Amino acid sequence: MFKLLKKLSVTGFIFFFICLFFIVLQVKCDVKIIKYSGSIIKLIKNGGTTNEIWNVGIKMLIFSFVSIFSTILISYFASYISNTLSKNIRKDLFKKVGEFSSTEINKFSLPSLITRSTNDISQVQQVFFVIIRSAFSAPLMAFAAIKEIVNANLTLTSITIGAVMLMFVIAFLMIFIVVPKFKTQQLYTDKLNLVSRENLQGVRVVRAYNREDLMNNKFESANNNLAKNNLFINISTSFIGPSMSLISGVLSLLIVWVGAYLIKDGALDIDGITVFVQFASRILMNFMMLTMLFVLVPRGIVSAKRINEVLECNPQIVSGSEGESEETSTSLEFKNVTFAYPGASENVLEDLSFSVSSGETLALIGSTGSGKSTIVNLIARFFDATSGEILIDGKEIKTYNLTSLYNKIGLIPQRANLFSGTIEENLKVGNLNATPEDLTLALKASESYNFVYNYKDNIKHHLNQGGKNLSGGQKQRLCIARALVKKPKIYIFDDSFSALDYKTDKIVRENLKSYTQNSIKIIVAQRIGTIMDADKIIVLNDGKIVGMGTHKELLSSCKDYQEIAYSQLSKEEL
Repeated sequence: MFKLLKKLSVTGFIFFFICLFFIVLQVKCDVKIIKYSGSIIKLIKNGGTTNEIWNVGIKMLIFSFVSIFSTILISYFASYISNTLSKNIRKDLFKKVGEFSSTEINKFSLPSLITRSTNDISQVQQVFFVIIRSAFSAPLMAFAAIKEIVNANLTLTSITIGAVMLMFVIAFLMIFIVVPKFKTQQLYTDKLNLVSRENLQGVRVVRAYNREDLMNNKFESANNNLAKNNLFINISTSFIGPSMSLISGVLSLLIVWVGAYLIKDGALDIDGITVFVQFASRILMNFMMLTMLFVLVPRGIVSAKRINEVLECNPQIVSGSEGESEETSTSLEFKNVTFAYPGASENVLEDLSFSVSSGETLALIGSTGSGKSTIVNLIARFFDATSGEILIDGKEIKTYNLTSLYNKIGLIPQRANLFSGTIEENLKVGNLNATPEDLTLALKASESYNFVYNYKDNIKHHLNQGGKNLSGGQKQRLCIARALVKKPKIYIFDDSFSALDYKTDKIVRENLKSYTQNSIKIIVAQRIGTIMDADKIIVLNDGKIVGMGTHKELLSSCKDYQEIAYSQLSKEEL
């Protein structure tokens, strides 16, 4: 857990040492206050003057104010340190997850990453606050009090130490029982997040199939498991408080009972027993705080380990050193590329070789699962090829700095993904310096201009998360416009026309010819009509190229292409 302290700022460390100073000051003040209370009793018993009592009382009051002031400052600094630490961890975790490839995302799962970024960080923050607030002051005060009572009376000291030992036995017993449940609790939280996320994302499917009962049962199971685990932890730890109170009460009773005999025998006086009781209470109270720490800290350790697993995970996609090339033209080439997903026994793509240059359009077509989207993922370097080479401008794709690589690529994914914010903000995701003219041209080329400017606030119109307040076709056209605003060298249309009607599809493709004439266009599609005009069409089947050429060439030479084509259009249309 203390690995995470590296995330603390210099100011945080300075505040930590200031906090330690005030902890020591508070402990010294509290010891002085208890001693002065004994002095007042002694003065009253021995007939001290009012002025003497007032002098001691004023000193007690001054030390009390210093102690209160120190307590406030300790809480402030502890809160600042723990909050700053959690903020930095959250920032680094967010940045780290942003570097992950699909392999690492799948390894942890999205629900688990959400839990680690929220619940686990909150646990660590809480534990660090308690550690700073109590882990130093509690033992300091306890040992300072032991130092004061150890020479007072051996019998009473032995009773107090016995009570402390009993408290530690109970605490360690609780740790043995409860700590294993903390890891289980986080796993159950991951599961609950998974079920909740699935239900929210698929709410329309669930309703359409009348399976609310199925999702309710899945949620009920995950919810019950988490509740039972929490109940076990809470019931187990609930024994600590009453046990400690019982020990404290019995100890106080024993001290007074034994102390009465000691006073009777003259071995101890009334002011001595009063001071002893106060110090004994402080010892028990502070050791009680330590036992609570023994329960809380393991919970924080579990969460810290889960956070460190993410922070220490090295992404498989490593950025190269090659920067932007100054060439106006570009080329893309696959050389004997084979790919298998991590952990899979069979290849998804096998020995693919093809090339495409600036101004050309390459189309990929094939049955579902033939590997079309996998090729897109390899070009965008969401995965690395298992073997073979992918070259952009004659250089291996792995040698490029990831920023430079992504500057070359404009990806329009199969699933239109828009962010909450205005249409303008979404369009500028690819190019923050885009001018109003750039936005207008991109909107017109993607056939988005009319519906955008039908809104009263046009490009300032607010979109909900995921563009939920747009139709499927509108979302896809805005995603196309976003890529056009970026003006990359390689456009990748991953089935990006599927939500468009045939008329709009044709118009958009006609517009793109002039807008992207100097760039490479890679189109993944199911419609023959979308790819008929491509300069080169690759037909895929089970990850292998079974046909390559123009539309006319493939109609006469490729059986797979013929089957797809004739299933969609008549011979006359083709």
